[in-house]
Amino acid sequence: METIVLDIGETLVRDDRHWASWADWLGVPPHTLGALVGAAVAQGREATDALRILRPGMDVEEACRARAAAGRGEHLDESDLYQDVRPALGELRAAGVRVVVAGDGTVRAGELLRALDLPADLVVTSDEWGVRKPDPEFFARVAEASGAAPEATLYVGDHPADDLFPAAAAGLRTAHLRRGPYGHWWADHPDVVETADFRIDALTELAGLVGAKEATGSTTSDGSPASDGSPASDASPEGTTKVVRRGALRSVRQVY
Repeated sequence: METIVLDIGETLVRDDRHWASWADWLGVPPHTLGALVGAAVAQGREATDALRILRPGMDVEEACRARAAAGRGEHLDESDLYQDVRPALGELRAAGVRVVVAGDGTVRAGELLRALDLPADLVVTSDEWGVRKPDPEFFARVAEASGAAPEATLYVGDHPADDLFPAAAAGLRTAHLRRGPYGHWWADHPDVVETADFRIDALTELAGLVGAKEATGSTTSDGSPASDGSPASDASPEGTTKVVRRGALRSVRQVY
């Protein structure tokens, strides 16, 4: 790989503060909103549906503007980064890999991220590009920002429907990160296993993929075969595998 492009939320940045601030704004305990977010994820829905469950008909964008006007807008600092972010990105840069951060986010989120001075060649958000994932135009912009051929560009993210599938459809190579609610819950879904070139548990595994050859089916970060595609499985006495599925990825079934 010549260029590695990373998603933002639950890839580089923890969403703890984000959901806790929403819970405070809505006047509910954080664990209540957290449970509803988890339920939405398990159903293959958008996490923001949890907000609409608490406030039916809520216009989330309008609510975001109201929070900002009240002085309770976005905040991001070093404590919001996962601990492996700086070591991983620094190692990639040292190896001569172009590092791009490109994910959904506001203009303000882009400013806050760039203020952290990450070891990256480019940091950009969807609102700065004027297009959000999983729109194919977003990944066309990713391919342009990469500066490398699609087959030499790896897109890394946690969300199958917003990161993995549209990036693969754009001809990019993909790494699915087992991180955050979406990353963990859908990690071994058959569609994820089939689509991802690599599946990783930490960003520090990316340096080992730099010289990886074209994958022949999904592999783990060390190049070993991926699992059989079931979120949970156990071998029967006869040696066959019992597959337990966790439902469909709604937006994937509709779009891809």
